[in-house]
Amino acid sequence: MSLRAYQQTAARGESGRELEYRLFGQVTRALMEAAALDPSEVSARADALDWNRRLWATLAGIVAEPENALPAALKAQIISISIWVGKYTSMVIRREDDDIQALIDVNRAIMQGLSGAVAEAA
Repeated sequence: MSLRAYQQTAARGESGRELEYRLFGQVTRALMEAAALDPSEVSARADALDWNRRLWATLAGIVAEPENALPAALKAQIISISIWVGKYTSMVIRREDDDIQALIDVNRAIMQGLSGAVAEAA
């Protein structure tokens, strides 16, 4: 996601959770489109897969910061998922596994959690 797109989204007055939900939605949509492509369309699939991997790597980096106030168990879970996403994505890109659906399912589960938290905050 470009800086300009982030700034436009932030300017809308969204909470952090709403922004996270929106970003997960965009990445998940890209994964769904990539899953519909033929596995031989490596470049188009790799773009979506890489975007998802970068999202998870960024989240892991954020929660690993000492000033992050999330509970330690939740931080560990996010980092663990990020590691799995990285490894699994590499397998899909190398065509050792063609199932992008597992990544979509993980993102949807996170989105469900974020949507519940957003609803509670409202």
